[in-house]
Amino acid sequence: MLQLTRCWGWHSQHKTLPEHGEGRRVSAYVPKTEANHCKWSDVLKDLELIKTSEDIDVSLYTANTYEDIECQEPVMRCFFLEMNVILHECGIKKCSRKHDVRNILKNGNARFATYQLNSTTSKKCKECEEYEEKNFTEFIQSFVKVIQRECKKYIN
Repeated sequence: MLQLTRCWGWHSQHKTLPEHGEGRRVSAYVPKTEANHCKWSDVLKDLELIKTSEDIDVSLYTANTYEDIECQEPVMRCFFLEMNVILHECGIKKCSRKHDVRNILKNGNARFATYQLNSTTSKKCKECEEYEEKNFTEFIQSFVKVIQRECKKYIN
């Protein structure tokens, strides 16, 4: 999701907004800088929204939060694959947070597409199905921890 910030400025004869008139104050929305901004923050916000949902009752393959750093991308992908299971269940049970689940998937897919991630994985990285199945609450808690760990790269 593109984040915008509002900027105020004074229109002058050198600006390219002549329809606002000389010396008038104008505002514009411009993209926020990516510096010190975690690319997964939108996903994290939506995870916080769904973590207390009581109408999502599924068992999900849940990656370990302490996986080796070179397995970080496959771990992230596993969490997003399991989000598809949640979305499917929400379609069946009409859960209240279906829109937020869809946003997590949309924003996650956009991040994977936008940022070139390492597509080569170590042989020591597990497949999603090799992880233990856990309930929804444990899954979301682990997913949040993994996202927070990933975000620390951008804050520090």
